[in-house]
Amino acid sequence: MAKIHVKHMSWLMPLFLSGLMSGSLSCFNLFVNKGLMHGFVEKWLLTWAMSWLIAYPLILIFIPLVRKVLMLIVQVPEESAKS
Repeated sequence: MAKIHVKHMSWLMPLFLSGLMSGSLSCFNLFVNKGLMHGFVEKWLLTWAMSWLIAYPLILIFIPLVRKVLMLIVQVPEESAKS
């Protein structure tokens, strides 16, 4: 099976993460608020699709911002210290 080139990781990682997170949270929230109602799976898939449409662009926006903030508080070792 052919593999996807590593250069695509910058958009594939957020795509998968936003899908997993929005799917998990929409399922959890639907269950907590409505319980196991008739048509739960169909309702969950609809809410998941809507959530993912919002989550993916937001994660693409937030990743660089979070990286910048974290670089302010994370100590990066100097190159000479690695050797």
